Amino acid sequence: MKKTFKNTIAALLLVAPISFAAASGGGDYDHAPIDPRDKVSLQRGAQIFVNNCLSCHSASAMRYNRLKDIGLSEDDIKKNLMFTTDKVGDVMQAHMSPADGKKWFGAAPPDLTLIARSRGADYIYSYLRGFYKDPTRPTGWNNLVFDKVGMPHVLWEQQGIRAVKLDAKGKPVLDEHGKPVLVWESAGKLTRMAKDGSVVTTEYDEYARDLTNFMSYMAEPAQVQRKQIGYVVLMFLLAVLLPLAYFLKKEYWKDVH
Repeated sequence: MKKTFKNTIAALLLVAPISFAAASGGGDYDHAPIDPRDKVSLQRGAQIFVNNCLSCHSASAMRYNRLKDIGLSEDDIKKNLMFTTDKVGDVMQAHMSPADGKKWFGAAPPDLTLIARSRGADYIYSYLRGFYKDPTRPTGWNNLVFDKVGMPHVLWEQQGIRAVKLDAKGKPVLDEHGKPVLVWESAGKLTRMAKDGSVVTTEYDEYARDLTNFMSYMAEPAQVQRKQIGYVVLMFLLAVLLPLAYFLKKEYWKDVH
């Protein structure tokens, strides 16, 4: 019995890192500095999502009126975020039909409601910052996180343009992970070129962070409340059940020497 218990514990310890990697999205991604309690960031992210993502991607499990949870009024939602419907209770549907998406990009753009749950916030954040120019691709763009991606870089005006660094023979330069080394061709609206030729991306990184933050919220709108309830439950267990368990153990073993 004791041996079986030890084997069970060992198996759980081995599985735990795998489960954590799946929940966080896995892969060698940059950390996404998101905060689901930051309503200003969530509001900015919602606006970025509607203006840039909703043209092709739907969020069919997210209703517009749920955005009241992040501090937006119904008037704010109607005036600034609703372009595909007149009803605030409708779900977020893309402007483009799935058939047109398949025709233009080779596959229908996926629904993004749960992408943060399936891939992780780190994946989305790295993906938004990983585009580079690639003339061999149909759209002219590729991505460090998603090789041979079918999606064009819709935020290129904000980020700027990067391309693959070439060696003296005109071959791509790869890093230690086998990924192409990128160089900046031009800065964007949310980046700026420094005197040494490098590009400062702080503003664009915040832009990508806000969008990632909203997509993470959209995948689980009740995550803040869920965690708050969890803290209350833990406090209850510690404050009430732990003393009861202690006195029960003391009473049970009082005659055992």
